[in-house]
Amino acid sequence: MNSPFVAVVTGSSSGIGQATAVEFSRKGCEVVIHGRSNLSGLTATTSKIRQASDSRSRITAIVADLDCARSSRSLLDAVFDRFGYVDAWVHAAGADVLTGSARNCNFEEKLNRLWRTDVEGTMRLSRWVAARMMQQPPRPQLPSMIHLGWDQSCEGMEGDSGQYFCAVKAAVSAFSKSLAKSIGPLVRVNCVAPGWIQTEWGSGVSKEWDHRAKGESILQRWGKPEDVARVIVALCSSDFEFVNGQTIAVNGGWQSMLLSVRSNCTWN
Repeated sequence: MNSPFVAVVTGSSSGIGQATAVEFSRKGCEVVIHGRSNLSGLTATTSKIRQASDSRSRITAIVADLDCARSSRSLLDAVFDRFGYVDAWVHAAGADVLTGSARNCNFEEKLNRLWRTDVEGTMRLSRWVAARMMQQPPRPQLPSMIHLGWDQSCEGMEGDSGQYFCAVKAAVSAFSKSLAKSIGPLVRVNCVAPGWIQTEWGSGVSKEWDHRAKGESILQRWGKPEDVARVIVALCSSDFEFVNGQTIAVNGGWQSMLLSVRSNCTWN
């Protein structure tokens, strides 16, 4: 009997991570979902997977704080101790500074949260995962790792949010490319850079931000978490085995849009 395809998705209690876990399950994969403290979100992800997939897809849920090295190591060990290998590891976990209590933090506090989770936490865990992947038994296809960037990180965006998100996500993209060069040809590494995606924050924005998000996409609409998830899962398949060390934008085609209402857009 063939061993199942094992996919790990960090930050899968909501948003793009949740959609990615569900999409892997649709393909019949064994899925490991992860969250830091959003247990209700993990429960919701489990329910969505059950609804979307058949009995072949099994779910493992792990709670870990990726800001903490010891907790990250526990997540890594739990996965490899159970399966002995991983076919796809998606780093979708990121600090939320736009909703909840964190939205009231000042610039430095938000930057520190993003840097600890999205950059330091991602780099640390990625290096550990890469080392294990390179040592695991041969698999039918090359193991794959995906990072999440942002399509405007190299373009720049005005305001506090543009300053910290562009800096943080540009760092993630640069690290992703460097890691690909460091561990190829044994493991593939790519970065997916979403555009304006209607996650929790995007569902309640002002008319000005809604107009801007739609206007900056050639397809004239918000992206959905599922749009990004489908690209991530496809990149991890054997069909895309020659795609490596790339940053791939998922944004419907980005176009610059100068808005007279920009000064009225508040996203700090």
